Amino acid sequence: MMSENGTSTNRSRVPKGLEKIAVAWGSVVVSGLTMLGDISLFAIQMFRWMFTAKPKKDTLLPNFYSVGVLSLPVVALTGTFIGIVLAIQSYDQFRNMGLETRLGAVINKSLVRELGPVLAATMLAGRVGSAMAAVIGTMRVTEQIDALISMGANPIHYLVVPRFLACVMLIPALTVMADFMGIVGGYFHSVIVLGIDHAQYLRNSREFVSGFDLFSGVFKSIVFGALIAVISCYHGFHCLPGADGVGRAATTAFVQSFVMILALDIVLNLMLNGVEYALWPGGTKLF
Repeated sequence: MMSENGTSTNRSRVPKGLEKIAVAWGSVVVSGLTMLGDISLFAIQMFRWMFTAKPKKDTLLPNFYSVGVLSLPVVALTGTFIGIVLAIQSYDQFRNMGLETRLGAVINKSLVRELGPVLAATMLAGRVGSAMAAVIGTMRVTEQIDALISMGANPIHYLVVPRFLACVMLIPALTVMADFMGIVGGYFHSVIVLGIDHAQYLRNSREFVSGFDLFSGVFKSIVFGALIAVISCYHGFHCLPGADGVGRAATTAFVQSFVMILALDIVLNLMLNGVEYALWPGGTKLF
């Protein structure tokens, strides 16, 4: 059929439902890529100021105390519980195979290489990252950041760099604490409660947990700490007006940090496994 102006009216149209889905997913992808670009530019500015001017102790030490010292109790307690839970969940399967003395190798390797850094990063994102976003967001809403700019101070250098350094430099210590308390918790339940032989438990732990496992966990924690600091400070700086905007910035900072921790954990595991295989082709066998 032809219309009055000579154009065809038999055009194939996309169903409205499919069109709405495509538009929705397209907007999500575009907004995600835009935010990724904004965060990258924000991180570049932060690194430039970090190497341009040295942060003062008055701004650095309080952040070190907040990130490191105040996070130790919750990280230590959670690490202990994780070690005990691993021992409880793994004991029956290992006992059925007659390998209960190998329980220490599984618990300690899982903690040092995987659960320790992820646990410490999750606690840091929940306790410190959301607080960073809330504090900086409140400063944005109350125009304190604008006041810093009017006084000639760069807000990224004054607010972001100390928090970034605190997260990057202290999350390895938090990871080691989570590892240690998890190992202690797993040892206590396995040896004291379940009655596994003490010497065999420790021997298998030393045999199957290597220094590269500890290095892998600490390296991943440094990457996680940098990620948490950048994402949290970014959302604080770009907070929407009002109390609802501050709360949304804190929530978004934690959710995005947690998702990115898990996503990066996959990538880093693949990379570190490749490095380990290149250095030790034989690998470390558990049984």
